[in-house]
Amino acid sequence: MNLGLKNKVVLVAGGSMGLGLAVTMEMAREGAKVAICALDDPSLPEAEQLIRKETGAEVIAVAADVSDPLQAAQFVRKAISHYGTVDILVNNAGGPPSMSFLDIDDDTWASGFRLNLLSTIVMTREVVPVMKEKRWGRIINMTSISVKQPIDGLILSNTIRSGVIGLAKTLSNELAPFNVTVNSVCPGYTLTERVRSLARAVAEKEKTTPETVIKRWESTIPMGRLGTPEEFAALVTFLASEQAGYITGAAIQIDGGWYKGVM
Repeated sequence: MNLGLKNKVVLVAGGSMGLGLAVTMEMAREGAKVAICALDDPSLPEAEQLIRKETGAEVIAVAADVSDPLQAAQFVRKAISHYGTVDILVNNAGGPPSMSFLDIDDDTWASGFRLNLLSTIVMTREVVPVMKEKRWGRIINMTSISVKQPIDGLILSNTIRSGVIGLAKTLSNELAPFNVTVNSVCPGYTLTERVRSLARAVAEKEKTTPETVIKRWESTIPMGRLGTPEEFAALVTFLASEQAGYITGAAIQIDGGWYKGVM
């Protein structure tokens, strides 16, 4: 299927590793021009080189901490300045830490808000004028299955990521007349390095092995396994396509059946 992404300009926040990198690679394979941002560390130039080598796509990498509103805005502005336009924005940032309610102080709440909700607001605000003028655009928010089924111990993520869903649903109606869609994807357990690291941390605390922890997680998933970054990237890339032009305001889980709700 031709997804119509050739020469589209795609911005992916947090695009240097994990799900963000997988999404960027898939978009690049479809012929898109891509811009990624991440913290200023070795993974950013390494990802830029990998994307260019594996796909031959045009790619730029911008060092930016999206929890800083100015840096988040500058990432988008630099990408638009380089390419002259933007077609697709993928909002993505790491999750807040696992903590109990009474252990979370005001600064930690504010930090989680800046990381996951304010960054989405800021980057989206930068692309919307361009997309409205073109009368075409795709805004895709990477959230978590926790917005549909809250996860114990992740009260920061459960609360703040749900705000992203409210923003997306409301904004989707405002932008629909301009042929700009706004959707959110809600991954469950996916086998990224972050999940492997979490498994190692849990295993150390429980005095067991990471493999045992992962098998326990898999036992709660009807499909009996964790998802792959490539499967997740395929969904995001489809939502960015011409063919997905009638899908907007949706929050789509990709979790192997872990979520038990009806809607």
